[in-house]
Amino acid sequence: MRNKNVQMSLFESYNMVQKVAENNVPELLNLLDDHINFDELIPLEIHQAFYRRYGKPRDYSLESFVRFLVLQRIIGIINDKTFLTVLRMSKELRNFCGFDAVPHASQITRFRQEFSDYFEIMFIRLVDLTEPICREIDEKKADYLIYDPTGIEANVTENNPKFLNAKINNAKKLAAKNPKLNAHALAYSQMPETAKANPFVKHQYINGHFCYAHKCGVVTNGLGIVRHISFFDEKFKRKHPEVVSKKTDNPQLDKEVSDSVSLKPVLSDFFKAHPSFSYKTFLGDSSFDKYDIYTMLRDDFHFERMAIPLNPRNSKGYHGDFDANGTPVCPVDKTPFTFLGVCGGKNRSKRFKWVCHKSKTIPKSSKRICTCEKPCTDSAYGRCVYTYPDKELRFYPGIPRDTEHWDNLYRHRTIVERTINILKDTLGAGCRKSFSQRTAKTDIFLAGITHLIGVILAKAVNNLKLFKSIRKIVASCA
Repeated sequence: MRNKNVQMSLFESYNMVQKVAENNVPELLNLLDDHINFDELIPLEIHQAFYRRYGKPRDYSLESFVRFLVLQRIIGIINDKTFLTVLRMSKELRNFCGFDAVPHASQITRFRQEFSDYFEIMFIRLVDLTEPICREIDEKKADYLIYDPTGIEANVTENNPKFLNAKINNAKKLAAKNPKLNAHALAYSQMPETAKANPFVKHQYINGHFCYAHKCGVVTNGLGIVRHISFFDEKFKRKHPEVVSKKTDNPQLDKEVSDSVSLKPVLSDFFKAHPSFSYKTFLGDSSFDKYDIYTMLRDDFHFERMAIPLNPRNSKGYHGDFDANGTPVCPVDKTPFTFLGVCGGKNRSKRFKWVCHKSKTIPKSSKRICTCEKPCTDSAYGRCVYTYPDKELRFYPGIPRDTEHWDNLYRHRTIVERTINILKDTLGAGCRKSFSQRTAKTDIFLAGITHLIGVILAKAVNNLKLFKSIRKIVASCA
């Protein structure tokens, strides 16, 4: 397919440069020059790898390439040839990048591919630098850790809708002769495991649809600031062979198995890279609802609360006076009890206290009285039930389910999805759709680096409310 952004007329190029000038780019360049020291942000490992490769001087400096790639994502012109055309017509942008002459697009591509592993080191350094800023913005939300895998679609033939439609049409012809045959399931089973152009691009079920993608995992805090990115390439799989799962007949199950299995190695790498970090609350979707995951989160990573919804497929249900969420219910009308709080102290186990829904507080008193017409207990207080998180961690994961407290906490989980959308769409990690694994890895880490530079800028201009958007920071300072 012809890329319309590659070929540009003089009129289109002029309009592009004019649009860039109108978007407060001079203010942006001044902000970056005043508050971001790229030389300090670039780890020593990248310097050593960049300058030892050849015996002769490089045509362009390492900092020039990094400045170019970061600026490209901030401005939002993701296509290399298009952005290089803009640079040719803007001396101001060239000076910021440190280019005496504009490099060729192939040089930018080679730089991405050769140094993809080193951008992860730069990203980790920025995570360390921004952690105190996160705590300053909101100590409570900065203590949440949220994880969600995602995929970066590749530009391969198998992602063309016609490819899958051809499989479905062939399967429908066979299903016409055998009514018991599921045409869509047959078509799915006939899809190749990997893309023909790149065997590392795997067939996956991402964001509700089939696609061939590079898969990665993203960890954020409750503010939506990215804390960790794991790119599931061959290097990661060799380090953690347990993440490799067998393909099944159900794409939804494929997705769930991959998500839950990847959790432990991703968190292990995160805390290994940042040994001083600690978090009390973990949030994830129902794909992590497994008994051993709750224990692992508590014992291995020391989370005190695990806000993970119950997956009905994993629940056998409670017998007796409890509902499906593990909440005590009235033995008569099955109405859920009221959660009163956490009990326990130095010499007693932690426990949750529940009372009958008809037990009311006496006005101007701390005492309670049961107002039930047909009480199920002789106590004037009403029936009282205690549940013990350590006894059944899945149903009592440090916070009682089906309560207002649970709802207020779990609503923060969607923040990781919004951050992923920023990385993939706003910062361009998912726009290039490269079939190269190394290029895709560089793109996702560059998006994370740019995202964290925005957090540092927000701190530098004393406007922490705008930590999610560099462009809004520029507008506020114009």
